Amino acid sequence: MSSREFIVEMLDIWKTYPDGVRALEGVDLRLRWGEIHGLLGENGAGKTTLMRILSGLIKPSRGTIIVNGRKVFFKNSSEALSLGIGMVHQHPALVPVFTARENIYLGLKSSQIDDARLEEVMRNSGLTVPLDVKVEDLSLGLRQKVEIIKMLYRGVDVLILDEPTTNMTPIETEELFRSLVKLRNDGKTIVFISHKLKEVLQVTDRITVLRKGRVAGEVETGKTTPGELARLMVGREVFLKIEKKPREVGKPILEVEDLWVKGDLGQDAVRGVTFKIHEGEIFGIAGVEGNGQVELVEAVSGLRKPLKGRIVFNGVEVREANPLLLYSKGLAHIPEDRQKMGLILEMSLWENSILGLHKTGGFAKKLGVFNYERIFSYVSRIVREFEIVAPSISTPARSLSGGNQQKLVAAREISKNPLLIVANQPTRGLDVAATEYIRKLLVQLRDEGKAVLLVSSDLDEILDLSDRVAVMYKGEFMGVVKPGEVGIKELGLMIGGYKLSEVRGQ
Repeated sequence: MSSREFIVEMLDIWKTYPDGVRALEGVDLRLRWGEIHGLLGENGAGKTTLMRILSGLIKPSRGTIIVNGRKVFFKNSSEALSLGIGMVHQHPALVPVFTARENIYLGLKSSQIDDARLEEVMRNSGLTVPLDVKVEDLSLGLRQKVEIIKMLYRGVDVLILDEPTTNMTPIETEELFRSLVKLRNDGKTIVFISHKLKEVLQVTDRITVLRKGRVAGEVETGKTTPGELARLMVGREVFLKIEKKPREVGKPILEVEDLWVKGDLGQDAVRGVTFKIHEGEIFGIAGVEGNGQVELVEAVSGLRKPLKGRIVFNGVEVREANPLLLYSKGLAHIPEDRQKMGLILEMSLWENSILGLHKTGGFAKKLGVFNYERIFSYVSRIVREFEIVAPSISTPARSLSGGNQQKLVAAREISKNPLLIVANQPTRGLDVAATEYIRKLLVQLRDEGKAVLLVSSDLDEILDLSDRVAVMYKGEFMGVVKPGEVGIKELGLMIGGYKLSEVRGQ
């Protein structure tokens, strides 16, 4: 095919970091004019590295980049932007106290500020935001839209979106997809990076799959399947749908009644929440992040003292209990932020693997001396089972990729044989194979009679795994339903702040 058919050609791209890690090995990527191109791959496959090179944020070790038929070498992101290439990252880099309008204009000359043109950009793209509202008062989904509008206002022809729907409700996601199709039809080229196969199949025209820094395949979206994409990503058959058999629940393990919890800024982050989780049950909490889920999890796991209400764990009132006491009673916690709460980054992989377990399980001999033979055998097993990639079990946790850090936390917590597993975003940052493993393990634990509190921003994950689902919005439950009792549209409305009774018109 002639290069004139492509707005961008990345040819034989290599990237080796100073520490010797090779992120890309001879990658070819071609982007056509006016297409939505999906970029898939496991965690650490090189997707973001490749797009950071294209957007001028980092330089390739070697390779060729051709834009509009001309070979280019970007010294920085400003040079890439001058040629119409802009990247919107997963976490918006906006100034919270500035309005949306001020953030969009930030860094521009006064001669480049034109409100009429900004309105035209929003009208043509189908993306609208309240321009004069401070960013800190906008939802995370609207903040993402501000970033996209910011790039479009700067006239980009190639728009790179890294996990753009992470903080969006289903309704916001659908609105975004309609806007992306409109932009494509107007001649824009969009790179859509996502770990959600369903979304990539819904909105893209072509898909490139990376595996271990190389191109594993390039397919036309209409001619592929989720199964084929998963195989390309991990190199083997992956079961995307987790089989979960009906099960009778046992006694309540966790009982929460009229719980109120303050956030870091003194606001009511959790507002009168009541629920129970029984033996043999996965209780899922859905909702856009930032609606009180973290504060609820921290209260249940002893990390944050509630303002009022009751928390009963296995028949014992534990509202004032500390994490160590809850831990000893059989609570396991997979925290949202693995680096701040899940791991001690300076410690080795094997040391992190036995945190909290070092006095049990035969890991210590008399006088507290470590039983290294038992420890190393145990750690080697969980490294193998959870497919944790590391040079050795003595590697510092800091040196592991984000996905492998998450696997390490999940492996340690789930291996405790707890009564209750509090899992907050347990598959975030994991590749398809590791996600499959963690999800199967949670269902297995449920089948063994364990109770699971699952918090996830991935609605498909919540619906696939949960026996009951609560939708959380601004610290309150909009309703508790069983998967299959409500549709995606109804759930989307609840995630957006409508109570179940309102959605059903009662």
